[in-house]
Amino acid sequence: MEEVKKFLNEAEEAMEMAVMALDEKLSRIRAGRANVHILDGIKVDSYGAMMPLSNVANISIPDARSIVIKPWDRSMLKVIEKAIIDSPVGIMPENNGEQIRLGIPVLTEERRRELTKQCAKEAEQAKISVRNARRDAIDALKKSVKNGVPEDVEKDAEGDCQKIHDKFIKKIDEVLDAKNKEIMTV
Repeated sequence: MEEVKKFLNEAEEAMEMAVMALDEKLSRIRAGRANVHILDGIKVDSYGAMMPLSNVANISIPDARSIVIKPWDRSMLKVIEKAIIDSPVGIMPENNGEQIRLGIPVLTEERRRELTKQCAKEAEQAKISVRNARRDAIDALKKSVKNGVPEDVEKDAEGDCQKIHDKFIKKIDEVLDAKNKEIMTV
């Protein structure tokens, strides 16, 4: 019995990680509103070491359509500006000598549809991870029968595993629907 619970807990943990990873990936997709997470992947060369942008500057959102980056060292302005230009963010920074401002453009209908397709692909990857966790758990349960676990206990555990799987698939769909709603809201 203890072995069966272990397999189910491992599967649930893997499924939870898939949902968390999806949340992280979707937070980096620009939805027409200012969001500091779109800058998470940007690294800048700070005194010979590559550091995340948030470690060398203060990032704030003064309004819904702009992000302000104020470096702690003014000499970093050009380096930060170049890193943003070279990144896949797709926004041209405005440097006024003290801070960098990113104006978030309004998304076109076509771009919104592209972003929803990108979100759907990310959600499908998360669903694949959840299915793989279910498959691994069921395989482990079937092998445990050879180690003395009764078949009826194994079948019940498979049913429990399927319920856990269904719960996380539903959670992924909810996260995707929320992000799509955010993207499609003008």
